[in-house]
Amino acid sequence: MTELPGWWEPLRSRTASLRTEDFTTLRVPKGQGRPSAVLVLLGEDRPGEPDLLVLQRAATMRNHAGQPAFPGGAADPGDADPAATALREAGEEVGLDPASATVVASLPELFIPVSGFLVTPVLAWWHAPHPVRPCQPAEVARVERLPVAELVDPANRLRIRHPSGWIGPAFQVRDMLVWGFTAGVTSTLLDLAGWSRPWDTDRVEDLPEQAAPVPGQVVP
Repeated sequence: MTELPGWWEPLRSRTASLRTEDFTTLRVPKGQGRPSAVLVLLGEDRPGEPDLLVLQRAATMRNHAGQPAFPGGAADPGDADPAATALREAGEEVGLDPASATVVASLPELFIPVSGFLVTPVLAWWHAPHPVRPCQPAEVARVERLPVAELVDPANRLRIRHPSGWIGPAFQVRDMLVWGFTAGVTSTLLDLAGWSRPWDTDRVEDLPEQAAPVPGQVVP
């Protein structure tokens, strides 16, 4: 494995003991769920300043329209494992060179009832960052590298209330409202890494109407 920067600890070592219950209260149903994977890609522009790669789904998509997300999707028969799925999907969606990323760990499977996906988040180190872009405009509208320093800024953190009554963590960063599955996984990983700062968990806002598909329930 490519040598990791010092800021990867303690996140890297803590991934080995993670369980599904560390991310969500939803149990993974036996024999159900379409296997899929997402790439949780951490890089840095400057030493010691990690960032997270996130895309924004196109507003015209049938599912998750306009919602920020990790690159990823359903497994193909030719994919060797969840890491292969996540890297292939990131290549198709944002033009990621798979050789530029080092897989650090595959996290526990998480079930998304609304889509029926059984998702494996794949944590990776972007050791050779390069320009990325929306490669499928019908599916991806925007790609951003969100600095961890901005994600943990208390001013950018809140909880979102979905019309269904579900409430979960969210981030308001660079004109993106990151919520649902992506925000839940991100929030948990920020805590594990020791990067989180105290923030006002009583700040609860209603999800904007145009951004209200049913969320995947992942909570920190």
